[in-house]
Amino acid sequence: MDVVIVAPGAGSRVPVLSCADELRALGAQVEIFDAEEDTDIDVALEAAGIPKAPNADMSGGARLIVAGSDGVRRAVLRRLVKRAAPPPSKRPPWLEENRTIADLPSLGLLPLDPPGEMPDLVQLLELPATPAEVAAATYQGHTRRLDLFRNDGGSLTIHGVLLGAADEAGNTLPWQARIDVDDILLAAGEENIVACSITNAGGYGSIAGVDLVTNPDPADGKVSVGVAIWAGKGIEVRKARGRAVAISPGDTPIPFTDDGVDGTLSRKKTWWAEPQAWSVYR
Repeated sequence: MDVVIVAPGAGSRVPVLSCADELRALGAQVEIFDAEEDTDIDVALEAAGIPKAPNADMSGGARLIVAGSDGVRRAVLRRLVKRAAPPPSKRPPWLEENRTIADLPSLGLLPLDPPGEMPDLVQLLELPATPAEVAAATYQGHTRRLDLFRNDGGSLTIHGVLLGAADEAGNTLPWQARIDVDDILLAAGEENIVACSITNAGGYGSIAGVDLVTNPDPADGKVSVGVAIWAGKGIEVRKARGRAVAISPGDTPIPFTDDGVDGTLSRKKTWWAEPQAWSVYR
């Protein structure tokens, strides 16, 4: 069995080396590749023999392990999606109606740092976390299928998105946007919004002790959306679940955090779920 480990710093961290040793002890052939740039990840995927679109089966190459944070995992998934996505004009007839890509190769997820204040995907899904556990799970090949959380900006999210703003003292600043979840209108663009959470795995699901979403399921084909709105002297939380969510900002750009990466939303953006499009070794 061949295994490719994609890791920041070309695998110089102890957990990466330990995981590679565990796999070799099981009889696997292991290669370690850098994950600093998109081009590095592309080289790793090519070396792993991962097929390109429009193949119906993307799993023909070496087994993959991604070492690092949710940000690194997202970067690898983004390159896999680019590899797997056929041009709209060449959509294959076998692709399901609610999908734009074939099933992506399964990934082993190897954390490199101790758990932080915000649970990452490995913690939320209670996946193997030590080098020995990740090696064993990848070698044995048992998987758990998950939805892929994409957006029309060409990227994706594996954890969650939180939209909102605060001043230097940490006080929340109201903002306006139209927010639609499928055919459900959560905000019309006139209300003063405190925060909006979009998640399919539970990340960024609360703010200041207020739950914005309830029991998100990363494998039901839907995203969970919660909007906190100023209502008199309190906060009203509106919740919905659906295949897609569209947010159209008002005149003021909206700060957001997406898998720990900060950005600003200044025009309409849509996120949607690709049901069961990727999987992790468990």
